[in-house]
Amino acid sequence: MATRPIWKGYLKLSLVTCSVELYSATVSSEKVSFRVLNRTTGNPVVRQYLDSETGKVVDDKHQIKGYEIESNQFLHFEEAEIDALQIESSHTLNLDSFVNKADIQQIYLDTPYFLAPADKVSTEAFAVIREALSHKKMAALARLVLYRRERPVVIEPFHNGMILTTLRYGHSVRTDENIFHDIEAVKIDPDMTELATHIIDKKLGKFDPDTFVDRYDEALLDLIKSRQKGAPVPKPVAPRKAENVINLFDALKKSLAATPSSEPRSTHESPASRRKKQAR
Repeated sequence: MATRPIWKGYLKLSLVTCSVELYSATVSSEKVSFRVLNRTTGNPVVRQYLDSETGKVVDDKHQIKGYEIESNQFLHFEEAEIDALQIESSHTLNLDSFVNKADIQQIYLDTPYFLAPADKVSTEAFAVIREALSHKKMAALARLVLYRRERPVVIEPFHNGMILTTLRYGHSVRTDENIFHDIEAVKIDPDMTELATHIIDKKLGKFDPDTFVDRYDEALLDLIKSRQKGAPVPKPVAPRKAENVINLFDALKKSLAATPSSEPRSTHESPASRRKKQAR
């Protein structure tokens, strides 16, 4: 089944414009999910909207959007009226400015998407913009209306296409002053820092997302298989209590001695690896 774009519009750099399409870059379909059932009948339950005053079910044709202007006083809006609202970023990614991607703090990065030319006619202009960004080692800032909300975005080259990542607004990111202000400044023994860096050196590796395994998801699948076989529900395992470190220097030395030269690769097969094998 062909991947469908979630947004279509234009990419604009000054007077250079090309048609582009936006695609989801992540999936969540592999997660284990549960349905809510009626405990008595075993049938799946469905959600319904109820009138807050009468308690009666309100079917789709009688539902309408409302914006509360005063207590229990609403302005009514049809879906078509909201869909008809258009601003420039509803259809155009106008590259406003350019930054070093590393200058964007990670806390502001939200959701990644693939950005690709929409047709052959747009391929050349798209490639020119991509290669210019690559040559300058810069990322572009723009705005995009997605899911009825304008979002700041950052766009950067990625293989033959580009990656568009939505950004969080400054007001939606909490400051850390109420979290970190109670952490006292301490004088660190340089020897302990050196031991800790040796432990890091022994655990150096390469980033490989195919080795990531959702162990909780696997535990859920094991639970489901056990239930299918009629096995009893296992008793919950109490978390191990962390031992109090009496001597930090000794703990670091023992950790260094117990740390292998490199982390063994996971013996579990990730969902991504399974998909690759099935595609061959």
